[in-house]
Amino acid sequence: MQNPITRFQNWLGTGRFWLLIGVFATTGILSLALPLIIPAPEVTAIQNALAVAAFVIVLVLLFQRMDSTQRRMWGAITVPAFGLIVLGFVILQQYQGAFLGFALGWVVVGLLLFGRAQAPTQYRDAIKAMRKGNFKEAVAAMDELIKLEEAVPNHYRFRAELLRLWGKLGRARRDYESMLNISDDDANRAVAYNGLAEVDLQANKLDTALDAANKAYDLAPDEWVAAYNLGMIQDRLQQSTQALDSLKAIDAKVPDARHRLLIHLYIARAHARLNQLDDAKTSLNNMKAERKGLTEWKGILVDEQAAVLRTVLADDVALAEKLINGEATVDQLATQKASA
Repeated sequence: MQNPITRFQNWLGTGRFWLLIGVFATTGILSLALPLIIPAPEVTAIQNALAVAAFVIVLVLLFQRMDSTQRRMWGAITVPAFGLIVLGFVILQQYQGAFLGFALGWVVVGLLLFGRAQAPTQYRDAIKAMRKGNFKEAVAAMDELIKLEEAVPNHYRFRAELLRLWGKLGRARRDYESMLNISDDDANRAVAYNGLAEVDLQANKLDTALDAANKAYDLAPDEWVAAYNLGMIQDRLQQSTQALDSLKAIDAKVPDARHRLLIHLYIARAHARLNQLDDAKTSLNNMKAERKGLTEWKGILVDEQAAVLRTVLADDVALAEKLINGEATVDQLATQKASA
């Protein structure tokens, strides 16, 4: 099992993870060095500005990797706290200690106000059981929560993900369908349809997966995950023109290298199948530029809890590695079948 730092790096993405480390290192070193070269009255203001800048960059990096629900919760917690910090450190510096205390106090209050809704005890119990590979216990914890709060769509989504890890695809499908039935907004319905598409892809039911992916994309055309899943399924069905339409517009929106790597693989395969070999070679060059995504995938797929990902993506990752290393060519993609 991966350690917490590795899991955090995989979640954030290698590029953003090292940028985060670089922000902390740079601001820390500058703050220590500034008193040696700048007079005392000015150095405090600059150190405060560095701290504020670092805080903003960290928030941006983290918010880019959160879903919309997480952004709303953490935005409600951090934006007021950030305002208090700016007020104390930049405007009313004589009271900065008090304002820092107010900011920390609001974070604590915010976690108490919003955290219960985001992470009930049953979620924590389910996550602990999942990390031990005890999916029966994890699902049982969510069963208990759903009995208490049966009208919360996210409960069904999380239980469906646990069931997929457990290999119970039929029950996972029923949970996504329940999520659809009780959701009253397009965002949750799009998540449910994406889940149905992924379950059917996992079960190699590509036609029904395509139908669900199209519905998810219709509900959330600006969400890159919907377009990514749709393009991946179209790739497996050898619908090359459609796959290009789905995938070409989303590269700039995708926050991590590992998904950009596979997007370029699917685009390259679509071009090769259409006998557009120059375009396929361009996509291969784009894949090589995302080599760090290959490292991320290889680290993720060896984890014992990555069985679902290995089933769906291991062949694609292996093919991407061969193409990047020159062990396969884009000419061979025209007749190469996608993993199912």
